[in-house]
Amino acid sequence: MSVPIVPAMAAAVHILRDEGVDIVFGCPGAAILPLYKAMEVDGRIAHLIVRHEAGAAHMADGWARTNGRVGVALATSGPGATNLVTGLYTAFADSVPMVCVTGQAVSGKLHQEAFQAVDITAVVRPVTKWAVQVKEAAQVPWAFREAFRIAREGRPGPVLVDIPLDVARREIHYDAGLDAPLPLRTAAPHPPRVEAALEMLLAAERPLVLAGGGVVLAEAAAELRALVERLRVPFQVTLMGKGVVEDDHALNMGTTGIQTSQRYANASFLESDFVLAVGARFGDRHTGDDLAVYRGRRTFVHVDVDPGQLGRVVEPDLGIVSDARLFLAALLEAAERRDVRAPARWRAWRERCRHLKGTLTRREDFAEVPVKAPRVYKEINEAFGEDTYVVTAIGLYQIWGGQHQRAHRPRHYQVCGQAGPLGWEVPAAIGVKTALRGMGRGATEVVGIVGDYGFQYTVEELAVAAQYDIPFVLIMLNNEYLGLIRQASVGYRMNYQVDVHYDERGTDNVALMAAYGCAGRRVEKPEEIRPAVEWARKEAVATSRPVLVEIMIDREANTPHGPNIDSVREFEPLP
Repeated sequence: MSVPIVPAMAAAVHILRDEGVDIVFGCPGAAILPLYKAMEVDGRIAHLIVRHEAGAAHMADGWARTNGRVGVALATSGPGATNLVTGLYTAFADSVPMVCVTGQAVSGKLHQEAFQAVDITAVVRPVTKWAVQVKEAAQVPWAFREAFRIAREGRPGPVLVDIPLDVARREIHYDAGLDAPLPLRTAAPHPPRVEAALEMLLAAERPLVLAGGGVVLAEAAAELRALVERLRVPFQVTLMGKGVVEDDHALNMGTTGIQTSQRYANASFLESDFVLAVGARFGDRHTGDDLAVYRGRRTFVHVDVDPGQLGRVVEPDLGIVSDARLFLAALLEAAERRDVRAPARWRAWRERCRHLKGTLTRREDFAEVPVKAPRVYKEINEAFGEDTYVVTAIGLYQIWGGQHQRAHRPRHYQVCGQAGPLGWEVPAAIGVKTALRGMGRGATEVVGIVGDYGFQYTVEELAVAAQYDIPFVLIMLNNEYLGLIRQASVGYRMNYQVDVHYDERGTDNVALMAAYGCAGRRVEKPEEIRPAVEWARKEAVATSRPVLVEIMIDREANTPHGPNIDSVREFEPLP
């Protein structure tokens, strides 16, 4: 039998296609041109040329969050590769499967400080699951297969494959018909621990199920819904779990936390005596500073696919290593097999939760000028349908969004939760929209909610959306401040170097949109929000480009926040 000889990068492109990649995001450079040549010859992988490599990583991130597959970003050597670091960190922090491929200077020059040669694998190792430099061309197929396996397996995350130019130029023996994706190991729960978790749950007086982002990643929304509805047990979500079951579900008690939270969520959590946390990592914005307040006398069962998460923040009474979907399915099966129903004594707890959800709310009906931010989210919630994808990043608007934005379906509320990079939304929205097109849902609306400062971090990626006809709506909350840092500065009794206002209105963001061939409108009154949003929705479809609604909000408004979940301070009048 004769094994064909092919360019090493042709094998790499075949593997990309075989692993489910139909589009990649990147910027060509001299050191990665052999891979680009192989893609040109193959012709079956679409490519979006970005304006900055950080945009490529964020686009691949949004793409992967939307369809659950592995996103791919490409960059050349040196600064091209280092520009990926923030995107890798973001994906690593939020468990997003991604493979980044970088070109590298030729092998024989790496020790000579060659032009644009940097040890990128050493640079990114702390923010990737695996970073490898391919030193022999024959190892290219294995390196790419292993990269996809590691990106997917267990807790998902990013991987980087670095290829020196001389290695990329070589030919290898490769038969695509003899190659296949590597098998994934799946963490199934230990049956006795499932039974123990069920017993502990049934023994509780005031239980809560806490669903984190791991439930979304494991595609376990159906299992979660079936479990809580069978047992009629109240549940909460973390910020990364938002939308796994609709916010207005009768048993959904919102999100506990010191920022992105609801008043009724914190209250019900503080009154609970048992927490079954699935796929949640107990982030500090969820728990607050004082873990004694968060833990209280509550019993905790913690389920996570990553063994390193168990006990990292909160020591559980019972820890279970398992894929979230497999655990929830096993727990539901155990309840059905034993014909377990909700204990009668839980009725009072459900009624208490229902009362808290109906009374401990926040106002959204503000009519003041300048616009109050909660009013913006009221208009967003009423304007857009349940199938809309919402993309948002970091700032006061992330906090307001977590408090007021309603989510209805898994993967539809996308937020960079832990890393919080400014400028994530525009490239991420491009990734979301391209993923939806690939899924045959190109007409589904995508909305990016941005701040005025972070918007300019990656504003150049508007050119990508315009070039490739990618429409979405951008809604900007503009306070002409580094709003979150201004708010944090209050504790230091200062307002220093956080004001970005100049001239009459600062940056003309509508004109900036026009410079990229896109449209925009500025809004200054609450009653103008809805007409502007409706115009933007139609304009995005008509032009097949992003459209901006810039809303001038109260410049020094603060979000509700506090050091602990029992001491969140409100800054606006309550209902």
